[in-house]
Amino acid sequence: MSLVIKIRNIVRNFPLGQEVVKVLKGIDLDIERGEYVALMGPSGSGKSTLMNLLGCLDTPTSGTYELNGKDVSNMTQDELAEIRNKEIGFVFQTFNLLPRTTALDNVALPMIYAGTSKEERKKRAELVLKQVGLVDRMDHKPSQLSGGQRQRVAVGRALVNKPSIILADEPTGNLDSQTSLEIMALFKDIHDQGNTVIIVTHEEDIAKHTHRIIRLIDGMVSSDERIK
Repeated sequence: MSLVIKIRNIVRNFPLGQEVVKVLKGIDLDIERGEYVALMGPSGSGKSTLMNLLGCLDTPTSGTYELNGKDVSNMTQDELAEIRNKEIGFVFQTFNLLPRTTALDNVALPMIYAGTSKEERKKRAELVLKQVGLVDRMDHKPSQLSGGQRQRVAVGRALVNKPSIILADEPTGNLDSQTSLEIMALFKDIHDQGNTVIIVTHEEDIAKHTHRIIRLIDGMVSSDERIK
């Protein structure tokens, strides 16, 4: 068993005036390489906080988080930024694309931070755009693309550095139902190629595309079921 994520007794508190709000209350979680997981929970359950920790956008108050065998729980902001760029591919509900930049350059962006050569960036970005079915749109800017095409660009950008995990936050939240199905079919392809995919969603029909559903309630894991 090769664990890509190992979390032990993760607690995350936030100070609010004189009070301390306890958002995550001692979470244990193992995710193996190549799993396809949905993270669910009602508003206020702690799923966004957990996603921020998984994505190394935040660090826990206490507990340990090992990503790919590295303990990231106490890393500095600079160290976390490096881990994010190398190990995590993000896909957001709002796409987060640069508006004045072509699809190709949007996809290539993480490789600039990674110090990849210009030639290699272009080659890999073209390859990834082919993978997400947008090879004929690589010179288009986001405003010239449909919502589904923009999300494909975002998925391509997430894949380009060959990360350990793809972390998608409500990736179909801004899409109609037909386009949502197309994007979920794309995630299936990505998972079938051996990628570890974690989707944060509040929609049951989106979660059903995955192979395991982890539900949070009140900052704790309330259920963890494998469905395929």
